[in-house]
Amino acid sequence: MKISEIQDLTTQELLAKGRDLRAELFNLRLLKVSSQLEKSHRIRSIRRDIARVETQISKQRKKSA
Repeated sequence: MKISEIQDLTTQELLAKGRDLRAELFNLRLLKVSSQLEKSHRIRSIRRDIARVETQISKQRKKSA
């Protein structure tokens, strides 16, 4: 997910996107533990996407305050 895509979202959409990404990360971790995960690099990219979303949320909150 690119930062330009994230910047266009509202705070509520970002919060929903963050929840979705965390759920996906949880599922990937379960697959990793059970040795069924084929694309292990996906965990890293999901973690980075979560960080991007959280950063954008904090920027928007600082801007509105």
